[in-house]
Amino acid sequence: MTIAAFNTLDKETAKQHLFACCGSDKWASAMMSHFPFASEKQLVDLSASIWYDDCGETDWRESFTHHPKIGDVKSLTEKFAGKEQAGVAVATQETIQNLAKANRDYEAKNGFIFIVCATGKSADEMLQLLLDRLKNTPEEELHIAMGEQQKISIIRFKKLLTDGDFSFLKVSQITTHVLDTAVGLPGKNISIRLQAKRNNVWQTIAQGITNADGRIPDLLPQEKSLKPDTYKMVFDTGSYYATQNLKTFYPEVEILFNTFDETHYHVPLLVNPFGYSTYRGS
Repeated sequence: MTIAAFNTLDKETAKQHLFACCGSDKWASAMMSHFPFASEKQLVDLSASIWYDDCGETDWRESFTHHPKIGDVKSLTEKFAGKEQAGVAVATQETIQNLAKANRDYEAKNGFIFIVCATGKSADEMLQLLLDRLKNTPEEELHIAMGEQQKISIIRFKKLLTDGDFSFLKVSQITTHVLDTAVGLPGKNISIRLQAKRNNVWQTIAQGITNADGRIPDLLPQEKSLKPDTYKMVFDTGSYYATQNLKTFYPEVEILFNTFDETHYHVPLLVNPFGYSTYRGS
């Protein structure tokens, strides 16, 4: 379907499609107030502005309830078993059991299910990210989850408009790349938090784990721009080196940086057990 074909749908059908992308009635109704859409870019831009600026906690929580609840061993086994064909490592029963428990712990702590854009993530990656996010406050998790929902909405737009033109989509405004200079290899499976100050307290607004190339390409949703301000990226180097049975002088690396506009900001980390450096990349 193209955006032109989508615009020919009756309003009720169009709203149902949008609601399937993001299960918030306020969001879907606000989107429909701009129907028909001039382009795929307008669709994505409106989705973000309405989601971040017009919707609130009630709407975000409503959307979370429309995701399938994957917290028991049976559903997790169905999701992660036999994934070789998709290039995803098959989950062990131990990983699935741990995922089930962590999902239950997460919902009990935060009052909503674990929301993550899971595309391309293995069960082990999901477990590491879930355990890392369990350390956050419910307020932090609410804002991280709503950002993950926006990522999911964009993916669902693409699936809805299979013949649409989404070439305008850019990578996350904030990106990073970790290189372990001690071995000359990417620093993979490192937990990274992007933080902003709220009421003079640093709070995590996005979180991810570096991939095999040492990168997190989707820390923020595509087309989401942060307001110019000072932000902080926190790298869990202690856990990274602990998995290698190495001691490090820096259990955590914090990098504060400024953004000045809506352009792309790349914040790399060159690290070894006894030193690190950074610079503004491209």
